[in-house]
Amino acid sequence: MNPSIQDIFSYHNETKHAPGRYARSLGYMDWANQPDPFRHYEGSERIELPLALEHPIPPYHLLFDNALPSAPLVMQSISQLLQFSLGIAANKAANGSQWSLRCNASSGNLHPTEAYLILPPITGLNESCGLYHYNPQYHALEKLCSFESALFDTLPKGSFLLALSSITWRETWKYGERAFRYCNLDAGHAMQAVDVSAKALGWKTGRITPVQSKLLNTLLGFDQADRYDENEPEYADMLLCIGPDKIKTIDLETLNQSMTKPYLGKANRLSRSHQPWEMIERIEKATQTEQSPALDADTHFPQRAPSMEAKAVIMQRRSAQLMNPEKATISKVQFLQLLQAVKTPLYHEVNTANLVIFVHAVEGLKSGLYILIRNPDHLRSLKRLMRPSFDWEEIEQGLYALEYDDFRSRAQAISCTQTIAAEGAFSLGMLCEFSEQINTYGPHRYKELYWECGAIGQQLYLEATSLGLSATGIGCYLDDSFHYLLGLDNNLFQSLYHFTVGRAIRDSRLQEIPLYQNRA
Repeated sequence: MNPSIQDIFSYHNETKHAPGRYARSLGYMDWANQPDPFRHYEGSERIELPLALEHPIPPYHLLFDNALPSAPLVMQSISQLLQFSLGIAANKAANGSQWSLRCNASSGNLHPTEAYLILPPITGLNESCGLYHYNPQYHALEKLCSFESALFDTLPKGSFLLALSSITWRETWKYGERAFRYCNLDAGHAMQAVDVSAKALGWKTGRITPVQSKLLNTLLGFDQADRYDENEPEYADMLLCIGPDKIKTIDLETLNQSMTKPYLGKANRLSRSHQPWEMIERIEKATQTEQSPALDADTHFPQRAPSMEAKAVIMQRRSAQLMNPEKATISKVQFLQLLQAVKTPLYHEVNTANLVIFVHAVEGLKSGLYILIRNPDHLRSLKRLMRPSFDWEEIEQGLYALEYDDFRSRAQAISCTQTIAAEGAFSLGMLCEFSEQINTYGPHRYKELYWECGAIGQQLYLEATSLGLSATGIGCYLDDSFHYLLGLDNNLFQSLYHFTVGRAIRDSRLQEIPLYQNRA
């Protein structure tokens, strides 16, 4: 077996939570070294973007028809894309502390994901092509490099590149060895947030493949070691091409050669001191390989009922801390709309994740354990591998009832005893085809499986918000307890992310502070 693939399977098994034994972490909160949630490059030119809060944006339900006209590539459209995908959605304060919430969800609100743009000449930014870092704290671009390139002459007019990366330390500080999982879930959340925001501008998003991770790291300057603290390495995740048409292949070698190095700016140090995590270094190294192809897939979305403006949905998205069990019930129509919204592949990939659902309070459905088959090719295997006692009663196309019962206590126990898994309308686990995917496509596929799950989570957040509901991603769950419940005893399928939907109990103690008061 490929040693890197063996490292992945070892990492995944060793970072599973189990009853009485969680994955290794520091064991306490080292508040003095909590990482700065905002990256900036000291010595770079900061260009504040015009705020897009007053921009009229289409209703949420129209974003998925692929019928909106494509916006021109100007400062205002770039601003809108970034503000309503990776920007700050709210500033909160309580008991003398203040923190920001962003449009893209993140484990523990720690935000390991960073964004970089490679842009053609744009009035107000640069007379030549440029590499920029997005700074959400100021809603600004930081110019890292200006260069000349004919790349954009080969792409549809109005196209540009956006890369996402991860600073693993931000999650490792709190979650220890399991942090790599959360970083890649967050990358998937960010990817879907960008795609939805692009749709509001009539733009399409394509993930560039195949591409070597080493080349992408070089393209973004992460190999320029003197610009980064050695304890806070940053790793490239993915490169997206955004514009009027979907593009999946470009000449990155030639682009890289044209970029002027070393880049401007030195990355700020995020913490005063650090704890070493050898396992994190090993899994990062194991997955720094070629990304697997971005496969074409049917991306038809179901029709939705008229909804509020997309901007309102995006800005109101929150992670519920508590669910209200007295108002948990949702309609069957709402439940099916939530499932339909994530049944289609979300980033031009064949589905690898199926949803195992604990239904607690859905009108017209019995309480019980259900499964949504997002990839029909998995149905036969799952029927063979899961408990023979399951009914597999088809409720709707692709949705099967496995067993009727009250699963609230089991859902809560599997979710590290968190009540949010039991007190909403339903909770779920994302069950992915696992070992075959990694053996077939290579080590980098491990990251991509989490990206898919994160994208599903982000879409569920937005869909729930559009329906007046609340949601929360659950990264803390007992992996093999969930597998045992299903009758699974090997790694052909593994659960990579859990989620819950219901109605949140709002914390009235929190104060809201106006956005971007820190700008000049």
